[in-house]
Amino acid sequence: MTIVLFVSVALIAACGLIYELVAGTLASYLLGDSVFQFSTVIGSYLFAMGVGSYLSRFVTRGLVARFISIELMVGLVGGFSSAALFLAFAYTQGFRLILYAIVVAIGILVGLEIPLLMRILKNRLEFRELVAHVLTFDYLGALAASLLFPILLVPKLGMVRSALLFGIINAGVALWSTYLFRDQLGARGLLRITCACVLVMLGAGMAGAEWISQAADANLYADEVIFARDTRYQRIVLTKWKDDVRLFLSSHLQFSSRDEYRYHEALVHPGLAALPGARRVLVLGGGDGLAVREILKYPDVGSVTLVDLDPEMTKLFSTHPYLATLNAHSLTNARVHVINADAFAWLQQNTDFFDFVVVDFPDPTNYSLGKLYTTAFYRLLGKHLSAQGLAVVQSTSPLFARQSYWCIVETLKQAGLKTYPYHLYVPSFGEWGFVLAAMSPYEPPVRLPGGLRYLAAPDVPPLFQFPADMLPVDAEPNRLNDQVLVRYYEHDWREITH
Repeated sequence: MTIVLFVSVALIAACGLIYELVAGTLASYLLGDSVFQFSTVIGSYLFAMGVGSYLSRFVTRGLVARFISIELMVGLVGGFSSAALFLAFAYTQGFRLILYAIVVAIGILVGLEIPLLMRILKNRLEFRELVAHVLTFDYLGALAASLLFPILLVPKLGMVRSALLFGIINAGVALWSTYLFRDQLGARGLLRITCACVLVMLGAGMAGAEWISQAADANLYADEVIFARDTRYQRIVLTKWKDDVRLFLSSHLQFSSRDEYRYHEALVHPGLAALPGARRVLVLGGGDGLAVREILKYPDVGSVTLVDLDPEMTKLFSTHPYLATLNAHSLTNARVHVINADAFAWLQQNTDFFDFVVVDFPDPTNYSLGKLYTTAFYRLLGKHLSAQGLAVVQSTSPLFARQSYWCIVETLKQAGLKTYPYHLYVPSFGEWGFVLAAMSPYEPPVRLPGGLRYLAAPDVPPLFQFPADMLPVDAEPNRLNDQVLVRYYEHDWREITH
């Protein structure tokens, strides 16, 4: 009996932490700036737990019945939290208000749980034994949840089902508590019926989780959603309208199939065509294989190493019939070696040199991405360039995120690299910028490979000319211990959208 009680404690702790992780992850996905989102969500949750613990002193009668009722409320609010947040983001302007209301409500309820349970158990164990065992199993449950969430729950179940599953666990704890503490309960039948009703509601939510996600996505994205998946690292969504397929990572557009060739030709060819002797090429990010497709147009390139963090991304673009056709089956080409790893860590461990490096990460919307735009990262990158090698960096928009763009240029300079900024117009993005970086001088190529849809050799030199509204502005370099770029980026795009 005692071990069952402590398993209940572990499950309660796991449920509470899962709801907290769901809220923080969703806020990070949808709002960006993961450090700020997780910090404020965790802070609000812990504060609310403190409030709940304080309020528990006012519960003086019917402790078991109150505990079971609280478990059911936690199960309902926490279980439907992910679905509610997705729908709130898609259909309302009050996402932040709803986010923190849910976090605080769950925190208060979770804060009530353990003090009440300890008071219920005080006659069964000595106080020191009670505190030691309850806290031990509480922490064990939290550890299990923190490991399960990124490794199993999000990749296999997704955000909506993960929250609902733990809501069911909360309701299950409430139901078996009606048996464990039956000698301390009066109206057991009514409580059991209530538990059953809550379990049915959460089960119905579990069955309809796909519909909930589709309803949110349908309003969030203008076009039909043809694929959506939560991975350990991001939410991948593909939409389609007529012949236009678009990729979104954590709600941010990555490409449109109608004009992606403009972006990827400009990303690869101004640099690689200027290196007729290039044999070894490295691509960091670019898990869609579209930059690799352009690189493979050079028969002299003997090997291409692609390092992308998310295996779900490279798997999708290797196996999906349409997407694999779009990238010309580049990820399964014999010359291409795909590695799923963190680019920063991989560069630290690897000792190879490359003639050309493509850095094609998503924009620096949070500090996890921002570290890949720092002086530390670019110094590390420079150590992997051959003597005459070149690197090209996707660098956001010099028009819409002007200070962010020139911050990236300044960061590359501070890392000891010569910089050659350039830009072009991509209809689905607007003006977009890149930076070539090298240890030695760069000259635009006089010849490009055949079969390009957009670029020709005479078009390359004008790309390096900037009009007055995109000329350099003052910007600090982005350093690992002070990521000003993330703040610049948030400010730049907020100015555009407001």
